[in-house]
Amino acid sequence: MTTTPLPELTGNYAIDPAHTQIGFVARHAMVTKVRGGFKEFEGRGYFDGEDPAKSSVALTIKAASIDTRNEQRDGHLRTNDFLDAPEYPDITFSSTAIEQVDATHFRLTGDLTIKDVTRTIAIDFEFQGSATDPFGNLRVGFEGSVPISRKEYGITWNAALEGGGVLVGDKVVLELEVSAIRQP
Repeated sequence: MTTTPLPELTGNYAIDPAHTQIGFVARHAMVTKVRGGFKEFEGRGYFDGEDPAKSSVALTIKAASIDTRNEQRDGHLRTNDFLDAPEYPDITFSSTAIEQVDATHFRLTGDLTIKDVTRTIAIDFEFQGSATDPFGNLRVGFEGSVPISRKEYGITWNAALEGGGVLVGDKVVLELEVSAIRQP
């Protein structure tokens, strides 16, 4: 991690999708976890290094780009049982507040919309640092995660297990590893 002072990082940024992971983890059959992510997304933000509270972020994820490395499962996740990607093609997040917790930690609060249901969430991020890449681009990195309830977004499909319990857990942990490039 570089020691670039935060004020020097002030500017507009775009997420670099080739170096960013937007993923999730969900409990399956009550005994294991399934990990997945999204292949298509775009995000922009403004970072104010003098006053991080003046910063903002907006993210759009293409629901149909879900990938759990199992095409049959991914096909089911795209249906109205889960994300209903044909009817609701975008998952969006728009920040409403950013708080600097300490030198390297930030709390990003905002509205997450899935299937036309919007809920306010707070994601804790750790600043991973900044660097100038070989092409002269200033990059910043952040990592964060937040648990959400899929039922709160109208995603209620499930199947009972013979021995008790359900096939898909309600809690989904969103995991974000973000690389963003400062824009000219």
